[in-house]
Amino acid sequence: MDRPSVNRKILHADCDCFYAAVEMRDDPRLRDIPLAIGGSRERRGVIATCNYPARAFGIHSAMPAARALRLCPQLVLMPGDFEKYREVSRRIQAIFHELTPLVEPLSLDEAYLDVSAVERFSGSATWMARWLKEECLARTGITVSVGVAPSKFLAKIASDWDKPDGLTVIPPARVEDFVIHLPVKKLHGVGPATAARLDAMGITTCEALRALPLERLLDEFGKFGRRLFELCRGIDDRPVRVERERKSISAETTFERDLPDLDSCRAALMPLCERLEARLARHGNPPLAGLFVKVRFDDFSLTTLESRGLLPGPESYARLLEQAWTRARRPVRLLGVGARLLPEVERRQLPLPIE
Repeated sequence: MDRPSVNRKILHADCDCFYAAVEMRDDPRLRDIPLAIGGSRERRGVIATCNYPARAFGIHSAMPAARALRLCPQLVLMPGDFEKYREVSRRIQAIFHELTPLVEPLSLDEAYLDVSAVERFSGSATWMARWLKEECLARTGITVSVGVAPSKFLAKIASDWDKPDGLTVIPPARVEDFVIHLPVKKLHGVGPATAARLDAMGITTCEALRALPLERLLDEFGKFGRRLFELCRGIDDRPVRVERERKSISAETTFERDLPDLDSCRAALMPLCERLEARLARHGNPPLAGLFVKVRFDDFSLTTLESRGLLPGPESYARLLEQAWTRARRPVRLLGVGARLLPEVERRQLPLPIE
């Protein structure tokens, strides 16, 4: 398989602890104390993000607020002001678009940029990255870490290499040496379960992963085996997509008190279904590929149950909930309902209605 063109220049820009950074910018007294956004001392919830003084205590995003407070009793918890964060994000995204129209936002605080054809700064992606960091800081007060590489997955790894306020460049000539020493857990799509399976096979680095033939990887990991085969060789030709296709719409709630039994879970379904219905309507009621229910139990175990044969509605979600709840039969701290959207390519193939 051919490697991606060495002429590709991809940036991955990632704002450092974005929500917390906005709050620290607006109130400098917060800069040097442990700060987290999300949750509260009185209510249940999870941490959306935290600053680096908080991370020194082992706190991280998606951690339950109660656990974060056990790790750091002096932690300052703030509710998120997402309208303010969205406004800062719009200003940062506008700076990205000054450099190139090929911007793929991943969230409010990160994006890929394809600068392969940009002629400014003598075509140097490193100089572009420095300009991006300087402009974002000067105009918004937010530091941005940037990774520069010939591919998306390497650029994302590079942006995280020297946080905060980092700039890491992986030029084409360095890709081979960089990738061969890379831990497999850094590969795009390798989560804890896949990393554990690879570790059980004695594979912790890309160099070790390369020793496995493609056929073995396909047997072990199915279609993802081909992706592993490519990534451990530095192959990633995914383009920067200006428009990203939405795959699902959902609504969920983390409850202040655990729901003790199935009946109380059923009672909590209707408000969630109404929120989901409103969100689907805002997106024009797109064609659906299936429904799903997400349940997080009081021991923080998570289960998701999907069906492709049900019509959306409280009755369908109640059926899925009953099956999901029986997997643990424990009190529930989080409940969610959602719908998988029919892929765009399949929507275009739907027959037109007959008038």
